[in-house]
This record gives sequence, structure tokens and C-alpha cells, in this order.
Amino acid sequence: MHLRSFALVAILVFGPSFICSSQQVTNGKSSQYAIGADVSFLPQAEQQGAVFKEDGVAKPGLEILRDHSYNWTRLRIFVAPTKLPNNLEYTIAAAKQAKAMGFKFLLDFHYADDWADPGHQPTPVAWQSYTHKQLVGAVFTYTRDTIAAFRTAGVMPDMVQVGNEISNGMIWPDGRLPEKWDNFAQLVQAGVDGVGAGSGDQARPLIMIHIDKGGDAASTKAFFDKLTTYNIKFDVIGQSFYPWWQGSLNDLRANLEATIREYGKDVYVVETAYNWEPGNYKTRPGPFPETPEGQRDFLDEVNRIVMQAPGGHGKGVFWWEPAVRGELVQRGFFDHDGNVLPVIGVYDRFARH
Repeated sequence: MHLRSFALVAILVFGPSFICSSQQVTNGKSSQYAIGADVSFLPQAEQQGAVFKEDGVAKPGLEILRDHSYNWTRLRIFVAPTKLPNNLEYTIAAAKQAKAMGFKFLLDFHYADDWADPGHQPTPVAWQSYTHKQLVGAVFTYTRDTIAAFRTAGVMPDMVQVGNEISNGMIWPDGRLPEKWDNFAQLVQAGVDGVGAGSGDQARPLIMIHIDKGGDAASTKAFFDKLTTYNIKFDVIGQSFYPWWQGSLNDLRANLEATIREYGKDVYVVETAYNWEPGNYKTRPGPFPETPEGQRDFLDEVNRIVMQAPGGHGKGVFWWEPAVRGELVQRGFFDHDGNVLPVIGVYDRFARH
């Protein structure tokens, strides 16, 4: 029996916990099911004095995650940030901490000095006078040198995002979609080539293309149908799924099924979150109550949908920022006093013997 067929049968017979405890194969490379979290804010929060607690006992945030079966971290990196800490030095230090604790590591290139997302893909300040050809060269060189720096530091990423939520392109205006598809594809190819060049004699990390259409099958198909005409070699697809922006849980399920059927790629929900106190559903009902228990139940359901994606191609879920503080604290894993919330226990049952 083919491995993927076996995995699907195993899900049906043994339940989705089979996935969490087994090794999957992604394009010939062995990889765990990703129980993941973007922890880009975590080192900064702890450096600034945030104390995270479980059962009233203070613990490092990564230790709390590890103790509840988390096995992947995601770290973003900006080119030359002035407002946020996520530069090369900070990110290498965070990767060292995570790798030392046994986590695998997804590196998220924003190709910007600040947030890059569907509504903002700003060109780094140092690149703003560049021609398109120079931008392509800058993306390649920056990506190559960044990956080489992680390799030299002994913390090679296991997977790399070439861009963050790039459904509308990246490095605007040069690579803005839908106007500049040819430019955009060349920029993405430069990033992919840079990852390979920076890897040196080590295995190249898996390449993820990440968009923000978790509940939108039509837009996902339109994007990847066009992207695949450029013959860019990538390994996996990442989706953001925030239900207040990107559709219902049924929409997510339908999109994962359609994407896998169409492209045969492994898929991750690489960003998701839900509030533990009212935030996005103050004036309309949400899929779950915005309570600590509702937040837990939301993650449980998203994870179930990913685990049950066809052919074992659903490879993991990453929570966006368990340690987020400030105005988005209600999307994190910790209450206002730093106490961990019930959402932390979603994966516990998969690790129990």
C-alpha cells in the first residue's frame, strides 16, 4: 500500500492521534506533524519582564509550549527593522533557544523592514531606489546571506517561507499583484534560489509559499494556477486562517480538500488565532464563544480539519503569537496576569500513552 494511502487508512482506523505520533513524508523528506507556534514576540516579551505561568508557577514560554507537545516554532525576520526587534541577530538567538529545546524551526521572510501582509508589502528602505533587476538581485543576495548566517550559527531552518501572506504580491510596487505577475514571480524565484545557495552543503529547507486565503478556495486556486505557470519549485503551501477575515470552518475544510486535490502539495495552516475574551465578535456570533474555553475549542476544531485533510497532506497548525501582549493579548495563550489558558492543552491527549 502506498504510504499516503496507509496514512489515510490509519487516520480512519486509529484516529488523528496517529498523525501526531508518527513520522510523515513530505516530498521525500521526513517531517513531524507540526504542532507549531509563531514565537517571534516571545524573547522580546521575556526580555522586557513578562512572566508566563502555569498552575501559578513561572516558566519560560518555550518550556510551557514544549511541555504540551509543541514541536515547531515560527520566527519572522525583517530586512532592517527600526520599530520591531526581528532582525538577524535577534532571530538567530531565538532560533538557538528553540533548537536547543528540540523544536524544529520555520523561518518567515517578510522582505520588508516592517509588517508585510495582504495590505502592506513595503519595499525595504535600502532597496527603494532599485530597478526591478536590482530588486531581484537584492532578494537573492539577502536570502542567501541570511540562510548562510543561520547555517554558520548551527541553526538551519527546517522550512522557509519566501514571503509572508503574498496573495497580493510582495515588495510593492514592483511585485504588486495582479498588475506585476512577471516581476513577482522573478522575485519569488530569487528567494527560492537564495535559500538553495545559502544552504551550502546542508540539505535545503523545505520551501513554503504562504497566502492568506484559508477559507477561500476560488482565490487559492486562482493564485496557485497562475504561480505554477512560472515553474517555480516549492514544496508546501501555507495558509492563514482567521475566521473573522477568511471564512468559516467549513470553508477551510473545503479549501484544503480542493487545494490538495488540485496540486498534490502538503498544506499547513501556518497562521491562526482566536480570542479568549471578546474582540472580533462583539456584534455578531462567532463560530465559538470568545472565552478561554471557546478559544481552546476553536484550535481543537482547526487541528481536526487539518489532520483529516485528504491523503495525510494536512501537515500542521501554527498559532499566531501565543506570547503576544498589548492590544492583541486576547489572541494569545496567556491571560492579563500571564497565566496560561486552557488552549494550551489541546494536544495533550495526543502525547499520552
